[in-house]
Amino acid sequence: MGRLTVESPLGLLTLTSADGAVVALDWGRQGEDAPDAVLESAARQLDDYFAGRIRDFDVPLAPRGTAFRQKVWAAMQAIPYGRVATYGDIARALDTAARAVGGACGANPIPVIIPCHRVVGGGGAPGGYSGFGGLETKDWLLRHERRQLVTADTAGATLALHET
Repeated sequence: MGRLTVESPLGLLTLTSADGAVVALDWGRQGEDAPDAVLESAARQLDDYFAGRIRDFDVPLAPRGTAFRQKVWAAMQAIPYGRVATYGDIARALDTAARAVGGACGANPIPVIIPCHRVVGGGGAPGGYSGFGGLETKDWLLRHERRQLVTADTAGATLALHET
């Protein structure tokens, strides 16, 4: 099992790997570092995500959980960068209850990379967030993604104006 702690705008994050895939992302330092290639790739991708250079992660993931939780986590990964879906949206897609989706979100072992911060309550209510800092961290992640989208859109508009 590998482990690598990285600095981020959210504080220290510890990545854990097993069998060539990331299995966890925890808040704070979680013991001695023992990096491997997949963790070094994940660390670079996290750095690029926080710097606004990437929107999607392509590091191998192997979150441990029930078949139901795996389905919810896959649904979360399908939510586009900078967008949100409600617990109810995911529940309807999976033919289950919103509360069950919330439980799976709270059990997400790889937050940020599996973007549970993009799942909100009905009417845009924030819902919950199990990561360190709770809703403040969730809000920070959503604002970060929206800022990057606005910056990219503004840059594209500026380029388009200068191309004519």
